[in-house]
Amino acid sequence: MLEPGLELLLALAAVALLAGFFDAIAGGGGLLTLPVLFIAGLEPVAAIATNKFQAASATVSATAAFARKGMIEWRSGLPMAALAFVGGAAGALSVSLVPQVLLQACVPVLLIAVAAWFAFTPKLQDMPRRARVSRSLFCLTAAPLIGFYDGIFGPGVGSFFMLACVLLLGQQLMAAVCTSKLLNAACNLGALSVFALGGAIIWPLALAMAAAAIVGAQLGARCAVRFGPGLIRPMLVVVCCVMAVKLLGTAGNPLGEWLKNVFS
Repeated sequence: MLEPGLELLLALAAVALLAGFFDAIAGGGGLLTLPVLFIAGLEPVAAIATNKFQAASATVSATAAFARKGMIEWRSGLPMAALAFVGGAAGALSVSLVPQVLLQACVPVLLIAVAAWFAFTPKLQDMPRRARVSRSLFCLTAAPLIGFYDGIFGPGVGSFFMLACVLLLGQQLMAAVCTSKLLNAACNLGALSVFALGGAIIWPLALAMAAAAIVGAQLGARCAVRFGPGLIRPMLVVVCCVMAVKLLGTAGNPLGEWLKNVFS
């Protein structure tokens, strides 16, 4: 079990504050926090579980901030949130069954894939606004599937929800941001409930990061109304790639060791 010192707690809290700020605006805060937890020495399941606690704190805080402004459509959003919760719980149950060596190898690849998505997906402002599926179909498909991804990995899920709301439901950008926060909070809580029951969370780290993430989320939610996600996306791409390279270079990472052998 990792014994976190004060220096580590403060460093991770600072990252969580920044991630909470990013996540409230554009999603993808987990691109910062999850790799840092791996680099800090946590085992894969513990890192994902601990990250989920701080992520849930940030998304619930951001959702509350939008709700206070009357920007959450509760009647249409709650059924989707319920299915996202189920998807998140199912994903968390699945990650506990995956061998840790496989997770160590897969996480850098997933980070690079998410970074590529951020880099090459068209800006949300340029997307069409015509609904392509009904809310019922979205509720039964996109909400639980993206929620499952959040439970089993997570980084970028807020942006995936935002993109789905724009492309599939035809929502305007600000409405999509608000809906994505509600669904993100729901799947975070679904995954968190599984991780908490399984005892996988490193609580000192999780609590320190959660407190900082809540502050960051409140600041980000306020900036989201004014500035939007355009500034944050390029920063997330760069950080994601740097973290993936760092993880591949960590001693004991099977994919990194394989790549060294191939190119040596």
